[in-house]
Amino acid sequence: MDQVSHKEVTNKDTKISSNIIKADEAEVLYNTLKETSSKNLSVKILINELKNNGILNNDPRIRSFTNHLKYNLKNNDFITVEEFKIATKECFSIIKSALSGEFVIPDFEKFTSELEEIFNTVKKNKNGAVADYIPQLKKVSAEKFGVSICTIDGQRWSHGDCDDFFSIQSACKPLNYCLALEENGEEKVHKHVGSEPSGHSFNEITLDHMKRPHNPMINAGAIMTSSLVRPDLCPADRFEYVLNNWTRICGGSEPRFNNSVYLSELGTADRNFALAYFMKEHGTFPKGSNLQETLEFYFQCCSIDLTAEQVAVAASTMALNGMCPLTGEKVFNANTLKNVLALMSTCGMYDYSGEFFFKVGFPAKSGVGGGLLIVIPNVMGICVWSPALDKNGNSVRGIEFCQELVKKYAFHNYDSLARSDSKKCDPRKKDAEEIGSNIVSLIYAAYNGDLEAIKRYLIKGVDINQGDYDGRTALHLASAEGHEKCVNFLISKG
Repeated sequence: MDQVSHKEVTNKDTKISSNIIKADEAEVLYNTLKETSSKNLSVKILINELKNNGILNNDPRIRSFTNHLKYNLKNNDFITVEEFKIATKECFSIIKSALSGEFVIPDFEKFTSELEEIFNTVKKNKNGAVADYIPQLKKVSAEKFGVSICTIDGQRWSHGDCDDFFSIQSACKPLNYCLALEENGEEKVHKHVGSEPSGHSFNEITLDHMKRPHNPMINAGAIMTSSLVRPDLCPADRFEYVLNNWTRICGGSEPRFNNSVYLSELGTADRNFALAYFMKEHGTFPKGSNLQETLEFYFQCCSIDLTAEQVAVAASTMALNGMCPLTGEKVFNANTLKNVLALMSTCGMYDYSGEFFFKVGFPAKSGVGGGLLIVIPNVMGICVWSPALDKNGNSVRGIEFCQELVKKYAFHNYDSLARSDSKKCDPRKKDAEEIGSNIVSLIYAAYNGDLEAIKRYLIKGVDINQGDYDGRTALHLASAEGHEKCVNFLISKG
């Protein structure tokens, strides 16, 4: 046998070996999910387990899996182990990681049940009023309330009116600022717009000492960054470019354009026209800018409609340093995200920005449509939509939801500095990090009767028959504590 053919055989053997290992992992996962009394795995149980761990049917990463279930499964109620291996061939790592607790929020079901409790608490808040200076926004019910999250691993959860489309309004400003930075670079962009909180109302007619709008998160600054987004294109292509980027940052889900809101904005835009002419008077715009086209483009961007689910994915893309967790596409570079998150932290909540960051401690951008785009870097993106606003133009329920969130979880940017004094929990921490090895964690889960955690450790490949330093196995502890379901499960898998 020559050297080349020997290499080919070696590579082939390695590939076969990898497939065997993967098949064994698939069988372990299959058997862990399968009910003891059933011959095959229930499709309903499988789908429900994925949902509980944040992997939804419309996740593009498992499209091959859902398509196989839809078009090739002979028995709609159950799936054989052979069918399971075929169906999960292209997305096994995603499914295994989700079910074994390897994502950023390992106990996703518990986390989201606690979020639902926060939602129900916040829903009782009836304060605030819907924005009325734009007639179309006034028509939206103040009772609407939806919350969606998307982690950096693509775990998603939504509750309430999360699939209603709403007007994005000022929450479009971070995206347009990102686009301006990507196309022009930081130096050119900040030649025309500052990076300092203004200390004035969001639509105040004022400029900084360099005759620039103070930052991109207020109206004057957003008008300025809009002038820097693809001015070389015709108006139609320019707006289509922004819509396409919203689609990218939302993981392939397309936004809508609300022409009624656009016309309503255009008809009540005296202050924004005044801001634009004030900046033109001081020579702030880039050379060759068309003021009328810039304003119309800005109003179009504010008149985009999105759902809370879409905005949460967009926020998670920002949380993942510009990479969309659902598609793996790198939409923005790291330096762009560093700049936009810094400005969202200091300027994203109108006149409440400083106090919001002091109390809550993570970047956010609000809009008078009631949307709140929230970024918890390296963890998740969140969208809260509730149209009733406070005196600053921020969603009343949105702010309360954030405050309740950081009361319970260590999500404030500086919570790590007060870890020893804090009673907050951190859903990012895995059991193994808190109490030692996987074996000890498994036994600890059995002691507490945590069947879902036991299943996760079994999926990871932990030997359920192995004992701790005293020789006690998970079955011993589950039996001693009277956790019947855990005992039955461990016996069936032992």
